[in-house]
Amino acid sequence: MKASTRNGIFPAIDARGLSGRVFSGPQLLQIAMPMGGLGAGCICLSGHGALQDFSLRHRPATSAVADGHGTGECGFALLRVKGARAVTRLVEGPMPVEKIYDQGLQAQGYRHGGYEGLPRFERCRFTAAYPFGQVSLSDRHVPLKVSITGFSPLIPRDDRNSGIPAAILEYTLTNPTRRTVEFEFSYHLSHLAVGKSGRKGARSRAVPDLGVFSWNVEKSHDASFGSAALAVIGHKPRVKGAWFRGGWFDWISVLWREASTGHFTVNDGNPDREENVHHGGSVLVPGRLKPGESVTIPCVIAWYFPNADQTYGAAPAGCGCGAGDGNCGSPDDNHPPLWQPYYATQWSDALDVARYVGEHYASLRERTLAFRRALARSTVPPEVLDAVSANLAILKSPTILRQANGNVWAWEGCCVAAGCCAGSCTHVWNYAQALPHLFPQLERTLREQELERSMDAEGHINFRAALPDGPTPHQGHPAADGQLGGIMKVFRDWQIGGDLAWLERMYPSAKRSLDYCIRRWDPDRRGGLFEPHHNTYDIEFWGPDGMCTSIYAGALAAMAAMAAELGRDDDARSYCALAETSARFLDEQLFNGSYFEQKVMWKELRDQSFAQKIAAADDGTDEVLRLLRSEGPKYQYGRGCLADGVIGAWMARLYGIDSPQTVANVRKHLRALFRHNFKTDLFEHACAQRPGYAVGHEPGLLLCTWPRGGKPTLPFVYSDEVWTGIEYQVASHMILEGLVEEGLALVRAVRSRYEGHVRNPFNEYECGSYYARAMASYALLPSLSGFRYSAASRTLWLAPRLEKRPFRTFFSTAGGYGVLTLKKTSLTIERVEGELKVHTLRLTLDGKEREIACDVMAVAGKESVTLKL
Repeated sequence: MKASTRNGIFPAIDARGLSGRVFSGPQLLQIAMPMGGLGAGCICLSGHGALQDFSLRHRPATSAVADGHGTGECGFALLRVKGARAVTRLVEGPMPVEKIYDQGLQAQGYRHGGYEGLPRFERCRFTAAYPFGQVSLSDRHVPLKVSITGFSPLIPRDDRNSGIPAAILEYTLTNPTRRTVEFEFSYHLSHLAVGKSGRKGARSRAVPDLGVFSWNVEKSHDASFGSAALAVIGHKPRVKGAWFRGGWFDWISVLWREASTGHFTVNDGNPDREENVHHGGSVLVPGRLKPGESVTIPCVIAWYFPNADQTYGAAPAGCGCGAGDGNCGSPDDNHPPLWQPYYATQWSDALDVARYVGEHYASLRERTLAFRRALARSTVPPEVLDAVSANLAILKSPTILRQANGNVWAWEGCCVAAGCCAGSCTHVWNYAQALPHLFPQLERTLREQELERSMDAEGHINFRAALPDGPTPHQGHPAADGQLGGIMKVFRDWQIGGDLAWLERMYPSAKRSLDYCIRRWDPDRRGGLFEPHHNTYDIEFWGPDGMCTSIYAGALAAMAAMAAELGRDDDARSYCALAETSARFLDEQLFNGSYFEQKVMWKELRDQSFAQKIAAADDGTDEVLRLLRSEGPKYQYGRGCLADGVIGAWMARLYGIDSPQTVANVRKHLRALFRHNFKTDLFEHACAQRPGYAVGHEPGLLLCTWPRGGKPTLPFVYSDEVWTGIEYQVASHMILEGLVEEGLALVRAVRSRYEGHVRNPFNEYECGSYYARAMASYALLPSLSGFRYSAASRTLWLAPRLEKRPFRTFFSTAGGYGVLTLKKTSLTIERVEGELKVHTLRLTLDGKEREIACDVMAVAGKESVTLKL
């Protein structure tokens, strides 16, 4: 029987129709899908339909370990079916048995929200189609089928609406029987805005026909000041502004009694009462479904915490913390907040947020669906779509923060209750490709931070940016890969945005940065990074290596191109000549015929610190000294085959930089990686570092191997590990260079490890959860399609690596996004939002590039344009 939508407002979303990945049974265990705003915090939807990890206050807050005594935040739905065989269910799937014996700090078994013991639906399935996640529930004793569709708006280029501090849950009830079913649906949300005064300072009130508004009585500039709201859209709910005021388990006992007996009571809340009780509020929507009918009930959870109390780098003037190092606590009563999130400049409180979502719900929902539909239309292998879309969850995770001025600041990843590795780390964010394509205006704020606030007069860039925005100290190492990669990203961001004025503004700082790199690491201009240089492996390479030198060659080529565009011919010639020298150095000094190596050096360098340390040390039996004298500095890779060994060539190909590095040797390196570093079974692999990324019989790409011998006694830290961001970098580079099957094998390996039972498919972790490097997965799309667009020249490149026709691919530019469809004799550009102006098409088929002059504008009112080939 085909269901019809009775209310006609919000037809049910079918996540499977969005090319979603389906999980069931044991695979549901680890699923936790972030829903929230870009830089605004999030709540996660679990595999069985629960909410967890309420990371709402500018830092992670996961439920990895249950609270020591009381219950945590919670939100849950109850469904009562009326009639002679009345039945009530918690609208969640079965509790994963692995959670039951979770002693945590309570040693009482799993109990996080306090409602976990209520009767649940018997069967459950999760479909992932990010930014949508759908939980499908059924039960032989319940005549209705239920789906929970969780999402938050994610709309390319629209950073405001993609940054709403809210999570949306659509509950769709369907009657598959031959009789009319009456029901009562209720949703219950704990008080999410308890401040530093605790429960006594918590307040809430009913908002008629909408939901519940909760807040606290802290001072308006206090870090814990804030509010939350629960709202129902498209229905007029009955509202309980406050839960039963009692101790122990009174609140949930009364809620269950009311919900299961049909005696839901309403009240106005406790807007003026000081009570040390478990606070929360509820809404109820009654209804009746005829045979075949469905109804969708959207619930919005909004939050608003306008003050942030954590900083990184130099302390802001007048913060009042007295620390002096920027690691401030909460400002005192006489000082303003240290910084505010962007959303605090857009809305006044959580109720304002909830009302905004309600007023614009149809548009926000449809635009987010349009994005997913466009992405899902790409005719790429399912593992690629899965890898690209699932890692977009990082954009909604606590990894990313956004300040009131709109600028992005980010961690590398997230620990359980704090961020991990601060400051939009330049060499980690080198890999992340989603933000510059989906939200290029936000990515540019990272370049501006690097070159305008994190760099000193000499050109030294602190690779960890300050929070809030401001200058950084410069006592630490500069990161060669991050600083040189930043030059390449200036080129990329200029090409994506096409803003020549922005390039002119950035150029002097970019030149200062590159000139500093040359003076510090290649003072004799020989084309390699000789002097010790810090990098993403948290150590210094002594002597030139393929990884950082390939980025050096790419940065020089990028700078030459930008200089030529701006008419700085002398700069262009100088940088171009050094780029060619660097390419020759790579081939002649670092390439061994199969892959690029590192030449470990210390005696010949200008930096004599290591040589002097060895010479000055007393002779003796010290084992460390013996090792250093025998092998040189610790933590090198020497003759190793490094997964990142040609990363600069990857960035150059991806960004359209004409790097002079020899392509044939780059391909040989990639083939060597597949032959030596990719393991289909790691059971015999010994990892003395962090094995949790890939272990046992799992597949993975090792960061480094030594197929020709010569492995140092103590190679660089992490060398035996497997990182998804580097796997995606290598996979996409392989695809770009024609090694399509090899690249796809790597992608399948990664996503096989993130299958739900062992790891969360939305959380590819490294040094922390939701690790930014994993957004290298986005590069798989342009690698497979060969799509690149220069807004500067209005040129579109397309070079599909898959033979299937029609070939379709999602695209996103600074001007708009949509879908390209290539048939044997035509190319169709479909605009979903914005515009795409194309003056020149460069189409590569069967290895041959054709240049087609055209003058196309895909704009509103003309949603598609077809070019005859």
